Amino acid sequence: MHRFDEEADDLARAIVDYAVARIRMDPPPLDGPRREPDLRAEVGETITFDGIGGLEALRVFTDHLAPATISVDHPRFFAFVPAAPTESAILFDLVVGASSLFGGTWLEAAGAVYAENQALRWLADLAGLPADAGGVFVSGGTAANLSGLVAARHAWRARHPGGARRRALVVAGASAHSSVALAARVMDVDVVDAPCDERGALSGDGVDATLAELDGEPVVAVVATAGATNTGVVDDLAGVADAAEARGVWLHVDAAYGGAALAAPSARPLFAGIERADSLVIDPHKWLFAPYDCAALLYRDPQQARAAHTQHADYLDVLQKDGDWNPSDYAYHLTRRARGLPFWFSLAAHGTRSYRDAIESVLAFTGDAARLVEAAPHLELALQPALSVLLVRRRGWAAAAYHAWSERSLAEGLTFTVPTSWRGETLLRFCFVNPRTTLRDFELVVDSLR
Repeated sequence: MHRFDEEADDLARAIVDYAVARIRMDPPPLDGPRREPDLRAEVGETITFDGIGGLEALRVFTDHLAPATISVDHPRFFAFVPAAPTESAILFDLVVGASSLFGGTWLEAAGAVYAENQALRWLADLAGLPADAGGVFVSGGTAANLSGLVAARHAWRARHPGGARRRALVVAGASAHSSVALAARVMDVDVVDAPCDERGALSGDGVDATLAELDGEPVVAVVATAGATNTGVVDDLAGVADAAEARGVWLHVDAAYGGAALAAPSARPLFAGIERADSLVIDPHKWLFAPYDCAALLYRDPQQARAAHTQHADYLDVLQKDGDWNPSDYAYHLTRRARGLPFWFSLAAHGTRSYRDAIESVLAFTGDAARLVEAAPHLELALQPALSVLLVRRRGWAAAAYHAWSERSLAEGLTFTVPTSWRGETLLRFCFVNPRTTLRDFELVVDSLR
């Protein structure tokens, strides 16, 4: 199995050829899901006692499995939060996989951790966090939100040793990502809803009133959202920070989707107050052109996170002797791949100016797309866009019509766009992150909705 012979050389060349051909596709295939019985009939069993061989496994993937998988970098992939990794980031992901890196400790991966920390530093500077802020790349926003809130609870208990046995509370708004509720279940804490404004943004006054009602209760964190996944709306970060700071409560900001817009000067005012976060999440695999999976978790005071997350065992004590920066100390994980390296490589290769320009182009495109919707007699905007999400109403349609159009459009290879619900109404939700998406791409979708 571990011998680079002629067969392995042929496989390596075939895989690299496939990867390069896939990167060159413009546009990439949209494709779509297949039924399990159909795949079973076509593919059958791939795991056998003697193996089917690398080249045959690659053929099965290329001919059957890849076409049953949606390409998130297609320029008309508008569902959920798409991704559009740069060619350099994709290629360097191959390097990371080929290098057998363990990215959990400085002892084993000093060079990789150094590079990842430079990318984290750029994000921290965009947010205005202090010079000693730092963190780690984890798998996604769910892992980051959980780890950030665990650190918040640990810090609260350190300050309130007498309240360690009381059930903790987290304050959040309706715009909070579903992973916040999941993190609360995992941690066995309760989420208290705070009032939001008419756009669904968490307000400082709402948080202040909620914290006043909870005076004396173990509130370990307030969660604000900087770019709600469903709407793109940014919470009143400055007002929420005021309310949290007045009562000494940890402020966790989930900017998993929207935080990329910190790189765009035109959008930076929307994020006033984010520099006061105690923990902050930004996902480069969403709108910073990195491949899955890559989420940045940053702490204002990394030592508080380290106190919460460092694992202690006889065989791990050697890692803690010199105070080295061990990424495994800043989230709930121990084992981790150096998942921040493709993002670092792309930043280093292209420069931050290219990132700024790409994100500005997506924001400008979103404004053009919104105007196209407003000019279409059969459509209307349900909400003016804050970042790069459009909520669109098709006049005269009920929920079933939205779903039927979504399924038909994917089957025809036009777009992957799914309905959502906002204030109890079914709407279409378009999320733009791909600089390669053109207005003509969106015009095709608008025309299909007539």
